[in-house]
Amino acid sequence: MPNTLTNLIPDLYAALDVVSREQIGFIPSVTIDASSERAALNELIRSPVVPAAVGEDIVAGTAPPDTGDQAIGNRSFSITKSRCWPLRWNGEQSKGINNGPGVLSIRAQQFAQAMRAAANEIEADLAALYKTSARAYGTPGTTPFATAGDYSDAAFVRQILVDNGAPPSDLQLVINTTAGAVFRGKQSQAQIVGSDILQRQGVLLDVHGMQIRESAQVKKHAKGTGASYLVNNVEGYAIGATALAADTGTGTVLAGDVITFTGNTDKHVIGTALSGGNLALNEPGLRAAVANDVAITVGNSYAANMAFSRSAIVLATRAPALPDDGDSAIDRFMLTDPRSGLTFEVSVYAEYRRVRYELGIAWGVGNFKSEHTAILQG
Repeated sequence: MPNTLTNLIPDLYAALDVVSREQIGFIPSVTIDASSERAALNELIRSPVVPAAVGEDIVAGTAPPDTGDQAIGNRSFSITKSRCWPLRWNGEQSKGINNGPGVLSIRAQQFAQAMRAAANEIEADLAALYKTSARAYGTPGTTPFATAGDYSDAAFVRQILVDNGAPPSDLQLVINTTAGAVFRGKQSQAQIVGSDILQRQGVLLDVHGMQIRESAQVKKHAKGTGASYLVNNVEGYAIGATALAADTGTGTVLAGDVITFTGNTDKHVIGTALSGGNLALNEPGLRAAVANDVAITVGNSYAANMAFSRSAIVLATRAPALPDDGDSAIDRFMLTDPRSGLTFEVSVYAEYRRVRYELGIAWGVGNFKSEHTAILQG
């Protein structure tokens, strides 16, 4: 049996070149845990978590201190999707097309569309992590960067991250295409700049140490119907509290809703929806203590532009699972996009007078550090 994929590989690389030029914001901004190893649906993936460094006084002596060990922890999340994008050709179709534009040309475009669909779906899953953010900044319904020469929207959402201890060296801000259009129009110096790689990855500008990208998959959050809720704890809640009780009000308070407390301007993101009179904030919780019967205000619906440290969010990709004895594919090829970091598996299945090609990938996403994630509302 000839190596079916030998002639396909140029098509696949041509397709990657097309898709990688599309501006995706989240995939190139997060930590990618990519591997050609296979993973089953719902399989647990563990990612290392390095603790904060602890300093010590320098004391002269005959030998260095017996210190420096660290307990490397881990957090886990699951491979939640195992997906493929198929395309198939039979002999009659191949023969007819080869008398016209040619199979290779059309097949390259089909693979380009498959990779585009795969990247968009993964991008959307990453965008949905906005509900795990610590806090929010901005005005719901008002597009950021609307004032010429004013980058304060980026500055204040960055402040949330650095106040929570996020490393300032690799911060990301992903905005929707509406905010991207305003950014280009209002900020005259904010043109797409830098190397060819930066342009292909959709970087608009590096502002205040944050690489700003845009994505078509940024989510729009629809607020719950909750109103008139009060804090329900006679002792109130101290700084850092995440589990809160509420009473008196009516309606729903949903995960992703942004709430404030009377007398405090901090915008906290709800991590667990109100249920049985209890709700939960994402880490690190309250920045200021709140007293009993303080009013809770649920903010309006918003576009969930996201700021985060690259190390906070992880995308794990794997090749889809196979039986130990393999399946009926006659050939397979692992293809890594050097720009997005996505690794796809391409399989070829020989059928009766037709061939099925399949682009496959398994993945899962997780926010391991909600403290280092914030929402820029739009």
